[in-house]
Amino acid sequence: MSRVIGYTFESMKRIFGKFLLYGVLVAALAILAAGTGAWYWATQRPVPMDAERVDYLVERGGSVHSVVRTMNEAGIQIDRRAFVALARITELDREIKAGAYEANRGDTPWKLLERMALGDMTLTRLTLVEGWTYRQIRDALAGSDQVSQTLAGVSDQELLRRLGAPHTHPEGLFYPDTYVFTPGTTDFDILRRAYHAQEQQLDKLWAEREPDLPLATPYEALILASIVEKETGHSADRNRVAGVFINRLRIKMPLQTDPTVIYGMGESYQGRIRKRDLQTDTPWNTYTRGGLPPTPIASSGLAALHAVLNPEKHKYLYFVSRGDGTSEFSETLVAHNRAVAKYILGR
Repeated sequence: MSRVIGYTFESMKRIFGKFLLYGVLVAALAILAAGTGAWYWATQRPVPMDAERVDYLVERGGSVHSVVRTMNEAGIQIDRRAFVALARITELDREIKAGAYEANRGDTPWKLLERMALGDMTLTRLTLVEGWTYRQIRDALAGSDQVSQTLAGVSDQELLRRLGAPHTHPEGLFYPDTYVFTPGTTDFDILRRAYHAQEQQLDKLWAEREPDLPLATPYEALILASIVEKETGHSADRNRVAGVFINRLRIKMPLQTDPTVIYGMGESYQGRIRKRDLQTDTPWNTYTRGGLPPTPIASSGLAALHAVLNPEKHKYLYFVSRGDGTSEFSETLVAHNRAVAKYILGR
């Protein structure tokens, strides 16, 4: 009897061992299959999308759950639980960076996750045009749906305080250029970049300026550069026009430049200057006041800044537009009046 029982017990052990081995094998195969399936899903299977390209924004401080929710709402049809698991297993959930991203048809879950972990964001651009006024710059920022608006209701004085600017007026302080940024960048951040860019350009050119110019400070150079910027768009004339104004400043002759009058008129300017406008005194009217106006009248580009700090040396005191973008220069008032009669009055 004991032999039978013993034999049965040993047999049961072998049978149980076989079942255990089989179970482990099945579990291993299941795990392998699950792992293979997960690998295929993460790295080989494109995520369904509502369009060829989908833009979305990852908010600062959001969890991986909120990121997937944002992706789903944007039209990226990715499995929320699977993507969260992928991010946590790889520990890339800790690396996801806030910003604007672009998903393209054919992207896999891994590609999307990797892009956000690397901070490979989409970029956009905004051009601040040479000769624009500060008001035009603010309007361009406010009109961009790619710029986060934070300055509504902020006074010019408060903006200057935040920038650390020593001036009381924002005009001319922002360098005209094309600024590349991630969508969602604030209007203040773009203005701060433009402000520092203008400072850097002006400081560099001021250090390399011609000696003995009738300009006491870099800010005075910025004021004159804004006048040159508005007076001519013809590059060949720019240094010569700057030389005219430098000559006038040297002999304390009024600058008598129409763009400053227009700036002083503000919203009352309707496209033409009349005689009474030239005679109406404002801080920017260079017909009624000598020297430079109190502030720039526009944003100055690099060429205008270079022109006023390295002006052409000549004896011209006058210039008038020929009507084709170029100017006629004169040394005397008599010659200037003849040029006005020819090019303006058509005599």
